Amino acid sequence: MTLVSIPANPVPDEFVSGTIKTPDGAELRFARWAPPPGRKGTVCVFGGRGEMIEKYFETVRDLRDRGFAVATIDWRGQGHSSRRLRDPRKGYVRDFSDYEVDVETFVQQVVLPDCPPPYFALAHSMGGAVMLRIAHAGKRWFDRMVLSAPMIDLPRRRVSLLPSTLLRILRLAGQGGRYVPGGNDVLVGTAPFIGNPVTSDPVRHARNAAILEEDPTLGIAAPTIAWADTAFTAMRTFRGMSYPSDIRQPILMLAASNDEVVSTAAIEEFAYHLRAGSHLVIAGAKHEILQEQDRYRGQFWAAFDAFVPGTPLFK
Repeated sequence: MTLVSIPANPVPDEFVSGTIKTPDGAELRFARWAPPPGRKGTVCVFGGRGEMIEKYFETVRDLRDRGFAVATIDWRGQGHSSRRLRDPRKGYVRDFSDYEVDVETFVQQVVLPDCPPPYFALAHSMGGAVMLRIAHAGKRWFDRMVLSAPMIDLPRRRVSLLPSTLLRILRLAGQGGRYVPGGNDVLVGTAPFIGNPVTSDPVRHARNAAILEEDPTLGIAAPTIAWADTAFTAMRTFRGMSYPSDIRQPILMLAASNDEVVSTAAIEEFAYHLRAGSHLVIAGAKHEILQEQDRYRGQFWAAFDAFVPGTPLFK
């Protein structure tokens, strides 16, 4: 399984890519990069909804510059992993637990056999929600987790636009494979830069759009009713009084003050109750911190460098 390379976003050197198969039959595309000299371990990168491996090539380089090997996957239903519905643009998953199966398969078939320990997780948005579920279940595959704008809850405005009760009713009525009300087949990440809710960096925004222009099959469009229903179910569990305090995993959460996609207030509240966690709000940043301007990304990496053991003082 190849990786898509464009002049503005070339594939980092020394990679291996391929596919693995989950116990329930999903085919997942993966990629891994060898450690540079003086190995520090492996960082496993997990993107958000609608993202693909190619979007994180810059992050791969940043991590390898810090001495880490890197491994990553496309979640089922996006990137070049298998799609379950006839219309491949529909963002679908049966249940969020399916993403946990993706992670376990990836760890067992790619990370443990072929990547040097210790292992760390770097996850964004939806990927962050999956990591929290894994940590809460006590699965200690990763020594530490760094979560960028984890999807713990949505801003009130977005919740009011898409009531969870309506989604459940529609799904029970057999409509799970349809787009959410108001959703369409426009690929995530192809909207104009002006007014976009995820980054204030026009160059990185254009780069990510160019990836999808080169290969539209990497992208997905709006979520389905099934995806949204199970996402709301997952987020409701995060509101449990003891949920964060039950987690023993060391976690660093990075939130964006100008996030319009997930709730920064919910991240702060959740992090406050973590036993082994901390958080930082990056003032001025939008949702996709790793796709943001250098002044915001620099704050992210400074926090990462202070939290992840083995990271040298990076200049």
